Amino acid sequence: VMISGHFDGVIFAKGRVEIQTKGVVTGEIHTPCLVIESGGIFDGQCHMLAASEAARPLTIPIRSVAGGEKKAK
Repeated sequence: VMISGHFDGVIFAKGRVEIQTKGVVTGEIHTPCLVIESGGIFDGQCHMLAASEAARPLTIPIRSVAGGEKKAK
């Protein structure tokens, strides 16, 4: 995955994620390899995973609490 513009969100990658010189990423990156070129901007969280784990979507179970609210475990 190569980013040379603006991206806001979550990236799940099996391979390398590269933020190029004019690239701006805000959000979350799940990848086994992250490259940020000089001038590239990344504001967020990076999860460095083994290549076999990188493409799995994240599932957070929800449980009920008092008052009818739902919270992630």
